[in-house]
Amino acid sequence: MASTPKIGDTVGDFRLPGGHLHGETFRRADYTLHGERGRPLVLAFYPGDDTPVCTAQLCSYSDGLAELESAGATVWGISPQGVDSHERFARDRGLRMPLLSDEGRTVAKSFGITAPLIGLRRAVFIIDSDSRLHWKHVTAVGATYPPATTLNAQLARLTT
Repeated sequence: MASTPKIGDTVGDFRLPGGHLHGETFRRADYTLHGERGRPLVLAFYPGDDTPVCTAQLCSYSDGLAELESAGATVWGISPQGVDSHERFARDRGLRMPLLSDEGRTVAKSFGITAPLIGLRRAVFIIDSDSRLHWKHVTAVGATYPPATTLNAQLARLTT
């Protein structure tokens, strides 16, 4: 298993299916473009759709999405469930950010957050507009998550 990237490391490109419509593909490099000024990207990895802590986390980020976007960020939720599961979850909970499917856990492995039994550890990574890791929060067990206000504070540090 890969280790989690260190602050300042360049984050590699990846593509995952997801979003609000079938057929969408999300590519990390389309949001944080090395060599050009892109947008910060918040990656919220979560173990599963419709679980209590994951639901609370993603509803919190969806509720705070306007503030996160006003800081220039794009927010993606990523978990191992398929696109159909994500679409039901997003529709049932009114989530406004894309949920991406990492069924093979390839991206989770590249971030060093796969875990036995639960599949992956809850983690949030903020990638700056130059494709470098600005901030991360990785849990051992997964019962906690940083609130949207913490993410906003970290995003504000990118512009100062």
